[in-house]
Amino acid sequence: MQVFKFGGASVKSAENIKNVVSIVEKYRDSSLLVVVSAMGKTTDKLVRITDSYYKQTGEAFDLLESLKQEHFDVLHALFPADHPVFDDIANTFVEIEWILEEEPQDEYEYLFDQIVSVGELLSTKIVAAYSSYMGQPTQWVDARDFILTDNSYREGKVDWEKTEEKIRKELPTILDEYIVVTQGFIGSTTENFTTTLGREGSDYSAAIFAASLNAENITIWKDVPGVLNADPKWFDKTELIPELSYTDAIELTYYGATVIHPKTIKPLQNKKITLNVRSFVNPEEPGTQIKTTNQTLPVPSFIFKVNQVFINIQPRDFSFIVEDNFSHIFDAFHKNRIKINMMHNSAISFSVAVDDTGENVQSLLEQLEKRYKVSVESGLELITIRYYNQQTIDRVLVNKEIIRELKDSYTCQMLVKDKDE
Repeated sequence: MQVFKFGGASVKSAENIKNVVSIVEKYRDSSLLVVVSAMGKTTDKLVRITDSYYKQTGEAFDLLESLKQEHFDVLHALFPADHPVFDDIANTFVEIEWILEEEPQDEYEYLFDQIVSVGELLSTKIVAAYSSYMGQPTQWVDARDFILTDNSYREGKVDWEKTEEKIRKELPTILDEYIVVTQGFIGSTTENFTTTLGREGSDYSAAIFAASLNAENITIWKDVPGVLNADPKWFDKTELIPELSYTDAIELTYYGATVIHPKTIKPLQNKKITLNVRSFVNPEEPGTQIKTTNQTLPVPSFIFKVNQVFINIQPRDFSFIVEDNFSHIFDAFHKNRIKINMMHNSAISFSVAVDDTGENVQSLLEQLEKRYKVSVESGLELITIRYYNQQTIDRVLVNKEIIRELKDSYTCQMLVKDKDE
């Protein structure tokens, strides 16, 4: 039994969807569950629709109409005009239209999940319909019937016991007869309200299904050859890492590598399920295997995060940064949904680097400034090197000035800015 996960880039066009279905067709002899993300940039566009609706800027319906047209253009390239999928997709968009017709009454986080989750429903209905149209026995399944969460909208916490019980009880009999196509990123509460698992949570969804079904392996299909030692947009010459331990994979995702979602690894490690990262562009290539192994990274790995904000926090009375201060500070970060990318503390200060995400960073600073002395520097870059040496450090510091540096035995983090000309 295998689990495949296809991201938004793999289903962004009619040609890409045809490619996905052709890949799936090669594995039709084994039990296969396919998790699919929203098409292309659909999630970002649904976020804009949500923002416009919540703020009542008057653009929501126009943005939705544009998104509908994009999806129907794909349908026309895949199906004859009388195919029932056209009505199915139209009715799915109606779910958003019903929300937009009324003025917002609910909290933003709740509305976000009800609107943005529709992207995965649309893409999976299209993929499942096309797979069936091409003669493959395919069943569309609603992930919300299986992945059960609490009421933490936008970051639903999975109830593993109920989720595993539901998946194990109902899905194997379907998988005996059909290729199952379902959604990433979404779940539901006990009251049947839709939740999402956090951005890029489709990888996590695939891991949940794989762990619950005791799958032999899971394959995440990407537009890269596998896990590389650096992002190709930063380095001209990158190297494929053919084999990676769970530990190194977790470390890389913790520091910001975007190939695999951070929450994906742990449930697979618990069940010793191999995770493959392969290319949907060149599906014959072996890609990367992530599994239980003593193999260390064969080459240094580089992770770059731009648009970083450096925040230095000190008590106003120069007292020690003690436990009650830490508790208050971390609570403020949590409430503003801000992930710390780098942190350092001394006796009287605590400093962090975070993504510059706009309004919530400003809200955080306003809260902290009520109790602490806060200084801020923005427009920085965070460079992390796993299995570093001096040569790798020198390689990334050309025309850079170090603001803060942290090192341990395996990892070097440097917060830097461009040197003045």
